[in-house]
Amino acid sequence: MDVKRLRYFVTIAQEGKITEAAKKLHIAQPPLSQQLKLLEEELGVLLFERNGRHLELTEAGKLLYKKAENLLDQFEEIKKEVQETGKGLRGVLAIGCVKTCFAYIPERIQQFRTLYPEVTFHLRSGDSYLMAELLRNRDIEFAFVRLPLEMNEFSYLPLPEEPYVAVVPEQWLTDPDIEEISLAELAQMPLMLLHRISGIGQYEVVLNHFKNHGYEPKIVCECPDASMILDLVSAGVGASVIPQSAFVTPLPQGKKILEIEGNELISQSAVIWLKDRYLSKSAQHFLRTFIESEKRLRLSPTYKPSFLHS
Repeated sequence: MDVKRLRYFVTIAQEGKITEAAKKLHIAQPPLSQQLKLLEEELGVLLFERNGRHLELTEAGKLLYKKAENLLDQFEEIKKEVQETGKGLRGVLAIGCVKTCFAYIPERIQQFRTLYPEVTFHLRSGDSYLMAELLRNRDIEFAFVRLPLEMNEFSYLPLPEEPYVAVVPEQWLTDPDIEEISLAELAQMPLMLLHRISGIGQYEVVLNHFKNHGYEPKIVCECPDASMILDLVSAGVGASVIPQSAFVTPLPQGKKILEIEGNELISQSAVIWLKDRYLSKSAQHFLRTFIESEKRLRLSPTYKPSFLHS
């Protein structure tokens, strides 16, 4: 059972049809069918059952698919690690970032590109739930996310805590010089909050903060995209509560940032990556540069990535 044959099997399982798998693998259909037949003969089991024009995995096929996916991922990471040995940094570094953490990205990419001009970036955006999925699927190497997030699968580097701030339509403010707003005042306004696609996140953190202080906020919109919420604030639809660092550039006219009295509502964020995954040299150097450039950062006491010991 060689690696090439396993890769053929995984592709057939993913596509569900021999014809589609052959197209993806850039080989003819007959030899691909022959490779599948040889694999089944070698293992002595049926791996697929035909359901109309679609192939469905048998129980044995499902087990092999799960094991083969992991094995192929490990093989690619070993191959990358060996190829990188003794070479300078080059290639594509795939990273993810939630939009409210984007302020951490531009300057660091610019610094990194100055040091390592042969490295290019593939940047993916979305909410923290999507970032976790992209990491699990190995589409990216690490991601900047907002917490809370289930961290059992991930190693992480905590980022500085920061306060949430209120963003309010300017026309709602009777005093143009106001710099602060109370939780009680916010609770009376129609609010639009960030809400990730799945799981507990910033929405629950903000909502619980209001409720713990005895307020029931009026939520008129939930959305995973910060830029869409800010556009709605400009249109006067409602106010919002967003992490302070979410604003990379000055706000356009139509809305104003206000501190929330007491500064008790705090946002936490982190850089995360899969615990069992090999990080490319580019990823390792990017994280090391990040740590060295941020004196306020401290590694989590529960985990210290091995490459930082070098």
